[in-house]
Amino acid sequence: MAAKKPAKKEAAKRSALYSVDNQGKATATHKTCPRCGAGVFMGEHKDRFACGKCGYTEFKQ
Repeated sequence: MAAKKPAKKEAAKRSALYSVDNQGKATATHKTCPRCGAGVFMGEHKDRFACGKCGYTEFKQ
């Protein structure tokens, strides 16, 4: 009998990465990667921020 494959995690929705103020201006809620540039967000972990594209990591103090 074949083993079951683990379920894939769903990626974060783009709308969850921005917040919109009363005047309709959108601001990013997550940090962007300094290496990859605008549009590539870093994942927030317990002790670090990490880019999933290039692997850049910043540790929290």
